[in-house]
Amino acid sequence: MAKPRKLSSHEVAALVGGLIEMDQSAGPETGADYRPYVFGSGDTSQVGDYYGLRMINERFCRIARSAFVDMLRFHPRISAFPPEVRSFDDYRSSQENFMSITQSRIDELRGSQMLVMPPSFIWMLTDAYYGGTVRQMKSSRTEFTGTEQRVIEIVAERLNAALAQAWRDMLELHFTVQGREENMQFAAFIDADEHVVNCTFMVQLPGQEPQSFDILYPLQTLKPISALLRSRLQSDIVDEDDAWRDRLHRAIQMIPLTVTARLAQIEMPLGQLLQVNPGDTLPVTLTETIDVSVEGAPLCRARPGEVRGHAAVSLTQALLSVPPAERNAP
Repeated sequence: MAKPRKLSSHEVAALVGGLIEMDQSAGPETGADYRPYVFGSGDTSQVGDYYGLRMINERFCRIARSAFVDMLRFHPRISAFPPEVRSFDDYRSSQENFMSITQSRIDELRGSQMLVMPPSFIWMLTDAYYGGTVRQMKSSRTEFTGTEQRVIEIVAERLNAALAQAWRDMLELHFTVQGREENMQFAAFIDADEHVVNCTFMVQLPGQEPQSFDILYPLQTLKPISALLRSRLQSDIVDEDDAWRDRLHRAIQMIPLTVTARLAQIEMPLGQLLQVNPGDTLPVTLTETIDVSVEGAPLCRARPGEVRGHAAVSLTQALLSVPPAERNAP
């Protein structure tokens, strides 16, 4: 279940201000139909549902499972919640102060990205990575040890690599770690009143409560590609599948073909052909070279002969190297 969040100071002020305005506006109706609007306030309604980003997150869930294998010793199931647009101050006030925060740079979009993981998940991964069991751990500490910092570094690098692979079908992005923080109030990500796109992922653990982590994008970073993120496009990048290509190659190699060696060819009138009976002899002229065809298509020239009492042909020249005008020459 998603964590209930508390209202931020801006939301409380807006709520109280709205109630005061409703009290002041009570009175005879003037018939005016309007609502206040502040230019440049940033209308987030144009963001849409970000269908493309949802597909990227679903792909990221499948790829990111391998990032936790050597720590948890199994492939966990990861699911994604729909992206949510909210102010950074709103998000920060809904989280605990002590968190694992990793900020990365996105050079292609000239922006940044932030990975937020709760300390309980870090403690669980650290204990399981060094031989412990997958279990819930409670602690009152407000900072991570050197060992836990190393686990955070490993997980962040792997998740960034999985995220880059998930984005690759739409854009070629690279995520470079810029810094880490342990206090949410000190996270110098963007201004408090700016909006972020919050992508929440949940990691299912057998016999334990699920753990979650967040990936945040500044809304201004994704605005240049909003059209791509809202569209229901499919990838136009086709990766080479070596296994499929090998199977196709082996299947082609097993196709049966008919190879024909034409020893001679004669011409006769139709009346003489109708008088041919079993046992008659037809005179032919054998040449030194004959044509060898595969399914009726000329392949090469050869000389007729014999090998160990069996008729055989010795290939002498590929017809592909013979000019077309000379291929049917006697």
